[in-house]
Amino acid sequence: MVVHPGAWTRRRLVPPAADFFEMPTLSPRALTGEGFELVERREPSLLVDGCVLITGEVDRTTEFERGMPPPHQAWTGAGWEHDPLVVDDQALVVHVRGRGLVVLTGCGHAGAVNIVRHAQRLTGVDRLHALLGGLHLSGPAFEPVIPPTLAALTELAPAMLVPAHCTGWRAQHALAAALPDAWLPGSSGSTYKLPAA
Repeated sequence: MVVHPGAWTRRRLVPPAADFFEMPTLSPRALTGEGFELVERREPSLLVDGCVLITGEVDRTTEFERGMPPPHQAWTGAGWEHDPLVVDDQALVVHVRGRGLVVLTGCGHAGAVNIVRHAQRLTGVDRLHALLGGLHLSGPAFEPVIPPTLAALTELAPAMLVPAHCTGWRAQHALAAALPDAWLPGSSGSTYKLPAA
């Protein structure tokens, strides 16, 4: 299992006028106890005989994907501090022959467009065939990012777009309206076959 060294970071949300919420943290001991061999890397990694790319830390290049708001904090060992970038956010990328890139995000903290552009730079492949996973566009801090994300994804013109859990209701509807031939609903257990050309 390839993980960023920051994947073990304790994080919490401290919303104004509400109790804080500490998020669950991965345990290296629990994962190795289940038989996983852990590989910590900040850089991109190739897996499955060089067929699958793990992005490593994602370059932040867009003007509109600015990261997490101040209530998102990380434990530094000495105290809690704002954690805007969530640098351990990574994505999985596959180049499907004759089709283009398939990008699978987790929660998309780096920003969907940053992730896709990073994958394009790493692979040298410009065409985006499919984008699947969380796009992190829900809630008041992220809904203003919907229009520029929508514009960029419309320009990228994926054949398949499957926004998941943290994308949010408003973004789902906007993406479905803008990219009706590409947008598909995603849920646990959904299976998609993406054959080569």
